[in-house]
Order: sequence, then structure tokens, then C-alpha cells
Amino acid sequence: MATPTHKKSLITQADVVIVGAGIVGQTLALALAQQVNTKALKVAVIDAQSSLELESTEADVFSPRVSAISAASQSAFESVGAWEHIERMQPYSSMQVWEQDGFGAIDFSAEEIHLAALGHIIENNQITHGLYQATKAHENIQVLLGSAIEQMQYIDNSYQLQLENGSIVIAKLLVGADGANSFVKAQLGFAQTFWDYDHTAIVANVHTQNAHEQTARQAFTPAGPLAFLPLSDQQQCSIVWSQDTEAAKTLLAMPDGDFCKALGVAIDMQLGPCELTTQRFSYPLRMRYAKQWVDESVALIGDAAHTIHPLAGQGANLGIGDAMALAQNIEQSLADNKPFNSKQSLRKYERHRKAEAQKVIASMEGFKQLFSGNDPIKKFVRNIGLSAANKINPVKQFFIQQAEG
Repeated sequence: MATPTHKKSLITQADVVIVGAGIVGQTLALALAQQVNTKALKVAVIDAQSSLELESTEADVFSPRVSAISAASQSAFESVGAWEHIERMQPYSSMQVWEQDGFGAIDFSAEEIHLAALGHIIENNQITHGLYQATKAHENIQVLLGSAIEQMQYIDNSYQLQLENGSIVIAKLLVGADGANSFVKAQLGFAQTFWDYDHTAIVANVHTQNAHEQTARQAFTPAGPLAFLPLSDQQQCSIVWSQDTEAAKTLLAMPDGDFCKALGVAIDMQLGPCELTTQRFSYPLRMRYAKQWVDESVALIGDAAHTIHPLAGQGANLGIGDAMALAQNIEQSLADNKPFNSKQSLRKYERHRKAEAQKVIASMEGFKQLFSGNDPIKKFVRNIGLSAANKINPVKQFFIQQAEG
């Protein structure tokens, strides 16, 4: 059984140590620990969080931080034995995309592309908890919670990590899955490209007068896109409102009632009046892209390697894809009797996933630029494009591909 440990002076030997027990880190741990074509690897997962279990209050109330899990990510969770442990989710069977006060719109359904659902809206803490139920029961995974890394050294082709509680972890491969402000990336001095989108994302949950009918909705407003994502209560949605920073400041300063009125106007009152069921949270949106993802005995995955605009909800799916690709890369190296932790072997993973990340980043930036601003000519072109897309596909296909993963 893989159980959290808080013992001092404990030395853990592993093949792979993963820093970060979030969605991406745990997905990688499970994928590595159950490889069937090669000898199962011993994996250690480190996280400063003291617990990954859901508190009773978290289990009863919807969290405003959610992910739109694609069909490909669902398959990944199923393959590592975690999908069955995710207790709460909402499949969505249709999607509507339009410009506020415009005439162009896209709508499509799962039935059109022969799927049971376009994807699932799942709270991030529910995903993490579900993964943890599978992770902690796996004999090849050791989970080390409640202590941050104090020191990191590269010795004899392995990484040695000393934790604040005195524990030491030694592994042949170090994986940074510790988010946008990655400690691993910073310690290794990996340079990154970044730019500020000048957008702030406002997230919250709302209760709506009308049922969402398993439909994900996205409206493009002059100051940025607004998404209404259906939760497992028919009259609750998670909202992600990405606005120009100044516009976001105005919205965040509003009383709850005025904010909800503005929210209803922005979504063209499609779900009737709404009221907040959580407080509003906000965070600045920045694109980050590490120039180097691998080195000898080290690799980055997920937000540690890249962060993108949440326009199509692809951040988690992109990271899950990284985790599965790295696991496959390692398995292939072992099958070929090559060192799985060498830079040369890891470069195959880097080339493959960098290309995928670049494609998604470019797509997100293109859509952001296309749908930004209120210039009359640009707006007319956008609406013509949306109207045509609902018939001849170019923009519509983009959203379908995001759902499929």
C-alpha cells in the first residue's frame, strides 16, 4: 500500500521521483507504476500538501476550480485505474459558442461526432482525490506528503532530494510536475518564454434559474470570453470569465448582485438570472513556455513546462497528455534496453510534446486575437466566420477537436 509518510530520517530509493501530486503528477505515477511490457518502476511522489483527501465540506460543496476533461484524458484516467474513483462529474453533450450582441454562432453535439459525450466537467479536487485513491493503493508508488524540498543535488546520475522533515529521496529520474511556478524548473535554471495576456480570469460557481441541459456555453465579449460549464446539479454552473485586466478589476469590485446582473447580460440571459454560490476568485493569465523540458535525469510536464489561456479549457488535458507521453517514452526506452533517464532518450518526449504545446498555444493566441476588441470591421468578420463555421467547419472543427482531445 502506498501511504503518506511523515517519518524523519527516512531514505527512499526510487526509479522516478515526481515533484507535485496534482492531476498531472499522479497520472504519471500511475502510468509508470503499472507498465506491463517492462518491469514495473518504483515511483515516489512528493508534495508539500499535508493531505490529498477531500474534506467533508469539500465533498458537499462544488469547487469553482474545474477542468473540461476531454475524451482522450478520460481514456488516460481509465487506463491508469483512476476514472472509477472520481466520484462527481458532469458529462456535457452539446456546446454553444457565440459572440455577445453578434449574429454568428456555433453549436454542435456529441451525437454529431458519434460520441456519448463531448467531455466531462470535473472539479479539480475531485480529480486529484480520485487519482489519489488509485495511487495510494498501488504497491509501487510511495507518496510523501507534508514536507517541501529543502535541497536538490545531482550525484552519480541520480537526483538526491532532501526534504524539510529530514527525509531523503534518491531517484534515477526527477520529474517536475509542480505547476507554473515550478520549484524544480527554477532550481535547474531552465529558461522560459512568457508573455502576459493582459487578461484576468474570474472563477466562481453560480445557481441559474434555467437548467443547463448538459450544455457548455461560451460567449465572446469585447473584453474577453465567458464560459458557463455545467455541474452535476442541473441549475449550477462553474464560470470562467477571462477579461481585460481593467475590466476584471471593475467586475471584481462589484457587489454580488451587480456582478450577477453583468454575468447574465454577458451570457445573453440564456440561463435566466443567476446568483453566486461561492465567492469570486481571480488570477492573472500568462503564457509560459519552458525553452528546455529535459536534461540528464530530469523532465518537466504539465504547467511546469507550459501554461496557456483557458479559452478552450485545455490546460489539464495538455498536461495529462504530457504525463502519458513521458510514461510511454520511458517504457519504450526500457523495452529497447536504453537508459530511460538519459537526455537522449528523454528528448523524444520533449520533441513530441513541445510540438503539441506549440500548436495549442498558437491556436489559443489566434482565437484570443480574433475575438478581442470591439472594432466594427473586425467584429463583422468574426461573425461571418462563426456563421460560416457552423456550416463549413474551420472554427467549429477547432472546438470539436478540443473536446475530443
